Amino acid sequence: MADSECANPHAAESVWDALRRGMVIPAHPLALNARRRMDERRQRALSRYYLAAGGGGLAIGVHTTQFAIRDPKVGLFQPVIELAAEEMNRADAARRVPVLRIGGICGRTPQAVTEARLLADLGYHAGLISLAALRGADEDALIHHCRAVAECIPLFGFYLQPAVGGRILSYRFWRRFMEIDRVVAIKIAPFNRYQTLDVVRAAAESGREDIALYTGNDDAIVADLITPYRFLVNGRPVERRIVGGLLGHWAVWTHAAVALHAECRRVAISGEAVPAALLRQAVEITDCNAAFFDAANGFAGCIAGLHEVLRRQGFLEGVWCLDPREGLSPGQMAAIDRVLESYPHLNDDAFVAAHRDEWLA
Repeated sequence: MADSECANPHAAESVWDALRRGMVIPAHPLALNARRRMDERRQRALSRYYLAAGGGGLAIGVHTTQFAIRDPKVGLFQPVIELAAEEMNRADAARRVPVLRIGGICGRTPQAVTEARLLADLGYHAGLISLAALRGADEDALIHHCRAVAECIPLFGFYLQPAVGGRILSYRFWRRFMEIDRVVAIKIAPFNRYQTLDVVRAAAESGREDIALYTGNDDAIVADLITPYRFLVNGRPVERRIVGGLLGHWAVWTHAAVALHAECRRVAISGEAVPAALLRQAVEITDCNAAFFDAANGFAGCIAGLHEVLRRQGFLEGVWCLDPREGLSPGQMAAIDRVLESYPHLNDDAFVAAHRDEWLA
């Protein structure tokens, strides 16, 4: 399969520059009605909110969007990514730098290649590639799979934590993955500091400065963004930074997340001492995430928890998920109540209230 058959030739160079500088990329949820059908008006409103809030890109068809959209009985994968593409096209008309378009890619190689082709045809810039379906595959098979998908679309690597369907990926795997020419970024989301270090060290030792590192560690957002990672490579020190986030947590309170990201990048670039206030905020954000993502119950209510925050802001009518068995866990509502009361300075309720009606129109 030649690149010309599948690759999107229209990705502007400025998009890649912006990706490498660092940006906020919300992992887009799925707005459902009480019949568990997509609510198109509210789905569009969410996309408009994320882009108006300052998001540099959108990630759609990912874990937060619910992997079940690919179920043939549900049949929502193509409608969801088409609708998001329409909203990003709309937003691009008023932007200097186009919206970075990331689409989730799942399944074994035939399915993954089909999804990658569709994303490329719809103008998406890169595919966030999940390896969860290849849980028993060896490293050679994983790399072969990734290379096949990369023939269709540039790759955004994805280290998904095992608690929500991912698998352990070795340092050696990441070094080999970074040898694929069309890898443009990696979302590091194992929720594990040792495994996070494996990816960053692999990037440093690969010499690939064109690969952008993004945090998906919703439990350590600020720490990831302000930490310098320095390694000795061929006798000389090499430093790498995580420059942005592709996060489910940033699917809520996105306007505030954009300000947080800007402050973290300012501190990281300046080299100044990290302010105590930023470290304190890091703990507050992790506390909120524990409630939203339902850490106390093994993340069982992580999608419903985000839905609950968006419901309170008026974006969603309920917390429904495609799977009727998914919802808020016992005690999760009380946990959300607690963090909302404890950290009112972290929300963007005023921003949402000022614009929500126009986004819903």
